[in-house]
Amino acid sequence: MPHPPNFTLQVRHLTKSFGGVKALDDVQFDLRIGEVHALMGENGAGKSTLMKILIGMLKPDAGTITFEGSSLQNCDVNEIMQKGISMIHQEMLVIPELTVAQNIFLGRESTHWFPNWLDDEAIDKKAQLLLSQMGINIEVTTQMKYLSVAEMQMVEIAKAISNNAKVIIMDEPTSAISDKEVTTLFKIIRELKAKGVAIIYISHKMEEIYAIADTITVLRDGRYIATKPSVELDKKSLIALMVGRELSDLFPPQTATKGNVLLSVRNLSSKGKFSAINFEVKAGEVLGIAGLMGAGRTEIARAIYGLDAFDTGEIFVKGQKVVITSPQDALKNGIGYVSEDRKGLGFIPNMSVKHNISLGSLARYTKIGFVQTQKEQIIVTQTVKDLKIKTATINQKVAQLSGGNQQKVVIGKLLLSNPEIIILDEPTRGIDIGAKFEIYKLINELTAKGKAVVMISSELPEILGMSDRVLVLSKGNQTALLSKEEATQENIMRYAIH
Repeated sequence: MPHPPNFTLQVRHLTKSFGGVKALDDVQFDLRIGEVHALMGENGAGKSTLMKILIGMLKPDAGTITFEGSSLQNCDVNEIMQKGISMIHQEMLVIPELTVAQNIFLGRESTHWFPNWLDDEAIDKKAQLLLSQMGINIEVTTQMKYLSVAEMQMVEIAKAISNNAKVIIMDEPTSAISDKEVTTLFKIIRELKAKGVAIIYISHKMEEIYAIADTITVLRDGRYIATKPSVELDKKSLIALMVGRELSDLFPPQTATKGNVLLSVRNLSSKGKFSAINFEVKAGEVLGIAGLMGAGRTEIARAIYGLDAFDTGEIFVKGQKVVITSPQDALKNGIGYVSEDRKGLGFIPNMSVKHNISLGSLARYTKIGFVQTQKEQIIVTQTVKDLKIKTATINQKVAQLSGGNQQKVVIGKLLLSNPEIIILDEPTRGIDIGAKFEIYKLINELTAKGKAVVMISSELPEILGMSDRVLVLSKGNQTALLSKEEATQENIMRYAIH
């Protein structure tokens, strides 16, 4: 294959099947030196399969891949990394017991003069220099298990950059980081571009794509659809290419009537996490909670749900003070919670859709200690139908579903406990535009039924598009409670950095 001097990676006629189902069908992809190339498509479009082939985790059934003029056909993961291709995975590949520095330089450790003795001091210094250059303030001797999801993500980005890669694949690199860290990441990407490093950027966040990408390639159902300069492709056209149809409005109209106050939080405080938090949520209302990473959003949700203790303050449900010291207490009082970490805390990957959905409400299907499987099957099947969960069968493992359908399983499990107050922490993180639309419609359906929804999100368009009111936090403090009319992007950011 001819290798134009400005191209670093070329893919032609790539095909890959799993059990007779084509994940990729005659796909092509070209990457220029010093380019940020966005790869777009709904979950199941083939993006992850293509990336796994590019880094040697999977072998294609047919097609060719050339990198700097040489074939990658028979290379394994290590050989491809040595050639200069790195990947930041959406599912972070960290070793919790090792330090930040040890994770960054895993397999490339510095050693003392004595053979095989690790020079931890040298590793720490290199890691500290790298993080400082990236503008990341994380202590390199901290074990990874003590970091937040966002901090782990930044360490993963640092690890890829430390490889001196010529091509870096970034799969949802901002799914767990704040706007401030996104700004830092984009600064790093621009510096890498200037050095001739090419970036393959996968994200479901349209605003990011238009902020950072030079070129956009769209896949749909495993097939190549189009490649265009980002300046030539508006948002509406991009969505149509991705989903094969137009979404009339990303945020469906809200029709819920506001009712009585269902949840009141008064002067809630937890030392070192948040202080003096006050808000209420009515039936039929969506209260958005916005703020930068570390603002205390998730910590407040966990306290209300009984996962974490709080020091002072009161919680009222329907005007009655309640004592919540565990999730069981929360559920008894009609409060449900969907965690931001759906894979770690939301479902059991190797368990079926049926068992994941029914797990939280087993009392509904048990009689004298035995599960009534027929009753369980009927209720779960109806839940799958109601939430439009795309699964071959309710016995399919949740790990095999797309991110959007996994999230629907988590929400379905919660809804079977019939909560009146629903806390959703990052409900659309890492899911595609079509699945986001489905989640937004579901939220509207819940409020139309008189449920109160508290929605935590790092995506300002989502906060603005779905919330009736917005609570803004900064460094654990409540800085504003804005009406829909007051809640503009500028206002929210002003209070978030207060």
